[in-house]
Amino acid sequence: MEPIRGLHHITAVAGDPQTNADFYQQVLGQRLVKTTVNFDDPTTYHLYYGDLFGTPGTILTFFPWAHVRRGVAGNGEAAAVAYRIPAGSVGYWRDRLARFRLPAGEIQTRFGADVITFQDPDGMTIELVADGEAGGTRHWEGGPIPDAHAMGGFHGTTLWLDAIDGAAELLTGPMGYRLVGREGNRTRFAAAEGQVGATVDLVQRPAAARGRFGAGSIHHVAFRVPGDTEQLEYLARLRQGGFGVTPVQDRQYFRSIYFRIPGGVLFEIATDPPGFAYDEDIEALGSGLRLPPWLEPRRSEIEQQLPPLRRTVEVAS
Repeated sequence: MEPIRGLHHITAVAGDPQTNADFYQQVLGQRLVKTTVNFDDPTTYHLYYGDLFGTPGTILTFFPWAHVRRGVAGNGEAAAVAYRIPAGSVGYWRDRLARFRLPAGEIQTRFGADVITFQDPDGMTIELVADGEAGGTRHWEGGPIPDAHAMGGFHGTTLWLDAIDGAAELLTGPMGYRLVGREGNRTRFAAAEGQVGATVDLVQRPAAARGRFGAGSIHHVAFRVPGDTEQLEYLARLRQGGFGVTPVQDRQYFRSIYFRIPGGVLFEIATDPPGFAYDEDIEALGSGLRLPPWLEPRRSEIEQQLPPLRRTVEVAS
């Protein structure tokens, strides 16, 4: 069975949708590649950010609920989203974050790479890892970040757990990850060499408080497979291993199965196809509200309930 290719996307919760869109486009230079709704709550946006094409491994998505309380990070959750930046861009990003008055802690060195840590407007932890080796992404030239300093998709994610043995066995067993190393209470695993979003860090925090879900919380972490055949193989293998895996769900731009890992984090395995150009040309990605066929008859009602969303973006000079 083909091993997992790395991260497909990460989905989180935000507060105000305009604040979220401004931050990820204007500050971090991510393209809004799909504007749709939460299929279970179509009065709420589902916003997808990524590179020029919406390449799997670059996609961060949000459910923005304007009045949701702020979450509190804790055990049983994904606690950070890490992006790759070029090795020589640490100074650029420190200066850019300061320009937008975003406090960043001291630069850390983790597994040999410099790491900048800060928070988005809802308090979600973002890390920029100076490790730009993996390829496979396309710079969004319509955004505010020059190509020389642009984020190159995900580096990985960090999970906070009471104990890591069960999650480690899942990663190195059914999911085909390999152990990279340990630094303190952090253990790193990696998918296939050279893939975007290859790393998963497990941080063991015995007896630490559980997280409280809300704005700034990561809802789930999704992993890539090439297509339906591989996804069904994982579904069968995980069920044989005792995991309660959902049936396949149609998410329009990919198909998904979901399960909880030991420690409580929600995982998804998503297919690369059909992709974000399924219902829009590449040039138009994210520019209009896209609805699945079963919600299209309610378009007028849904559009009236959604707040307006501006898409003005500063272009890099």
